[in-house]
Amino acid sequence: MRSIRPLPAVVGMVAALSLTATGCGPGEDVGADKPAASATADADADAAIPADLADRLKEHGVDLDEWKNGEWRNWDRDTWLREAKDFVNPMIKGLWKPERMKEAESPQRTMAAGEISGDQGVTDPEPRPVEAKPESKPYHRNAAPVGKVFFDAPQGSMVCSATVVKDPANPGRSNLVWTAGHCVHAGQEGGWYRNITFVPAYNDLGKSPAELRNAKPHEIAPYGVYWADWVATSGEWISEGGPTGGGGAPYDYAVMHVKPERGTKSLEETVGAALDVEFDAPEARDIPAMGAWGYPAAPPYDGLIMHKCVDRPGRLSIGPGTPTMWRIGCTMTGGSSGGGWVVSRPDGKPALVSNTSIGPVTAGWLAGPRLGEGAKEIYTTMSGKFAGR
Repeated sequence: MRSIRPLPAVVGMVAALSLTATGCGPGEDVGADKPAASATADADADAAIPADLADRLKEHGVDLDEWKNGEWRNWDRDTWLREAKDFVNPMIKGLWKPERMKEAESPQRTMAAGEISGDQGVTDPEPRPVEAKPESKPYHRNAAPVGKVFFDAPQGSMVCSATVVKDPANPGRSNLVWTAGHCVHAGQEGGWYRNITFVPAYNDLGKSPAELRNAKPHEIAPYGVYWADWVATSGEWISEGGPTGGGGAPYDYAVMHVKPERGTKSLEETVGAALDVEFDAPEARDIPAMGAWGYPAAPPYDGLIMHKCVDRPGRLSIGPGTPTMWRIGCTMTGGSSGGGWVVSRPDGKPALVSNTSIGPVTAGWLAGPRLGEGAKEIYTTMSGKFAGR
């Protein structure tokens, strides 16, 4: 099974996503009418580095200037920051140029089919594949909260996906982004990834590789680039997550707080939309449709085009003693990792309930964690940490 790892997702989502079981219909327009120029044209936001960030790096023998000049490429096991409290991600302005984004890869985690234990926990029959459909363009009108995550790992530059979510402590001005744990941290065999950024509405007009050959920055990143200044994932992912998801898969979620590379406007104000997060979703049998959005990058996809799948969810157990995961039919491949899963609430409003975590080598379905008390604690703690900021 492939841990749909570094790859993305979300929704034409916002109006009710046109969620219909086993089908993908066009979503209603959401968010701003057009990309906000201020995200890329405002004054330089690369101001003074927070003293606590520099101090944390120094505690680990890292000089901030050396880090920016390439020390971040040192993946020595002994100095790879791993613990939750040790996350650092200094902004390196201009690092993620359009060409570097296009060259970022979509690594996949794979497991043998036998690693999924259908006789432990609750596992429904494998869903039939649902063909992923391209999202309507421009993306900022149909799936404004969706975007791509870019980061550096020992293997090179990587991609995932993510979704802008609401911040209870900063209503209307959220800088929170939801993604998968494996898009920010390597799990039990490693530490925090580096140069983690979020690009909402990536390749907004859905242009082809040829059309993007000489693309301007605003064609690739219409709202600009947002750097993660703090990230939190589950302790279970850090201690049990692995190349194929492992025991950490049911806890494979993360919340990022971001800031713009240029300007000071909040992410939610800039893109014009953010999703609520639901931590007490109904049982699978009571949900008629669940949608996943993302930028699949592994063949036959190229990572440039946002896709979506909508299906009635089922249940998947990967082992004894671990929470049951959601599962839907979907042909999206690696690169869709971290992308948001959305349902329509009784009032018709959309809410994020999961994110893409793992999938089979055959790319016929996706699975994502159920968001419960552990995920809620991470979310509320992150919101509180940046309350009023």
